[in-house]
Parts: sequence; structure tokens; C-alpha cells
Amino acid sequence: MTKTYLFLFTFLTLTAFSQNKMKTINELIIEKDSGWKLVKEWIGAAKNKVEILPADPQKAKDALYKTQVTTSSPMGAIVYNTGGLLVDNGWIRILGSGSAKLNRTLPDWNKGKSFKEFGETPSFLLIADDALGGFYLLNGGGLGQDVGKVYYFSPDNLEYEALDISYSEFLEFCFNNDLDKFYAESRWKDWKKEVSVLEGDKVYNFYPFLWTAEGTDINKVSRKVIPVEEQYSLNIDLRKQLGH
Repeated sequence: MTKTYLFLFTFLTLTAFSQNKMKTINELIIEKDSGWKLVKEWIGAAKNKVEILPADPQKAKDALYKTQVTTSSPMGAIVYNTGGLLVDNGWIRILGSGSAKLNRTLPDWNKGKSFKEFGETPSFLLIADDALGGFYLLNGGGLGQDVGKVYYFSPDNLEYEALDISYSEFLEFCFNNDLDKFYAESRWKDWKKEVSVLEGDKVYNFYPFLWTAEGTDINKVSRKVIPVEEQYSLNIDLRKQLGH
């Protein structure tokens, strides 16, 4: 699949929200051109551990309808066919239609954050997050001119870092990138054991904050498990307080 084709999928994913009339579930499920086959191939060849969480058929249809993307796209395929994906022992959680281990759907998680009502054009989409309290966002125009590209809202500087990759390239990043290198100095001793049992709607909260001088050594700060919603709100509030 070419980069142009992948970008088109991403662009259509974002613009789908601007439909005045929401497409029916039957219009969104494209059996003959499912993107799930491609995503499964990527997962099968992944260097990093990827766990496919089971989807509840009814919840999957509801999430796909609210997201308004077709199953031809990688995002639509993941929403419809999975409850989400856990990467690298659950360190990264890619949102789908929700499951016991990841009790959030992509559209419901975004409602109230990037749009008010389903069917509206989002300024961004929260597509994944990590155990560290970092968030991955797909730019819908609210983060810059590079619509369709992924940003990382980093807990160690509270900045939106442009990764210059599309949603499909983000999947490639999760599946095959050297995550130890990307998260250098952000993984503490025994993180795998702790993160492997962390619930998908929880994250680790660190104090002193990771963006402070006192919080630069991940092994010397205290950490506790808190709801991901609480951490996201905290990141937003702290960013405003710091004048970002």
C-alpha cells in the first residue's frame, strides 16, 4: 500500500465526521474490501508483541457507526474487528470498540474532547495512549496544517510532538519500531511486570512530574495508578497553567 493511498485513508477518516447525514452501519461495513486482512498481516509480521482484544459484535457496530469510517480503512477495521490492540505488554493501547482489558471505545473516548456530538468534524482524534500517561492524536486541523498526521502529547514536556506519520504509519511504528529507544529514560525497572497487569483505562501518574527537573529520573519518582481520564485532564490543565 503506497503512502499516498495510506494518507487518503487517513484524510477520509477525518473528513467523514463532517457528513451532514451520518452513514448507516451497512454503508460502513465493506466486506469485499476489508482493511482487517491488511492489518492482520501487519500484526502477524510485527516485531513487537501485539495482543488483539476481542470485539463484541453489537458494540463494534455501535463504535463504527459513531466513528463514521468504513472497514476498508485500517482505523475502521480495528474499530469493527477488535476491542483494541495492546502493544508491547500493554505499554501502548490502540483504541477500538472496547473490551474488558481496554474498557474505552475510540468514539466515546473522544466525545467531549475533540467534538461535542457524533457526526461533527473533530479537531483531532485521540487514537491511542501509553502506560506512561502519553497520548497519541490524529490531527484534524486543530494541531497544525498537517491534517492526517499523528502527534504525541508527551507527559515529560506537555508538548504536542509532531511525529510526521499517518495513522497507518503509526500502526507500523507501534508494531515494528524500537520502542525502548523511543521511550528511552521513560521506562523504569520492572515496568513489564507492572504494565502487563495494568487496566486499559488506567495509567501511571508520576510525582514529581516528569516535566520537572526533579522528575527526570524515572526510577526515583513515585508512581501511582490513576484513571486515564484523570491523567488526560491533568495534562491539559497543567499545560494551560504553564502557558503553553
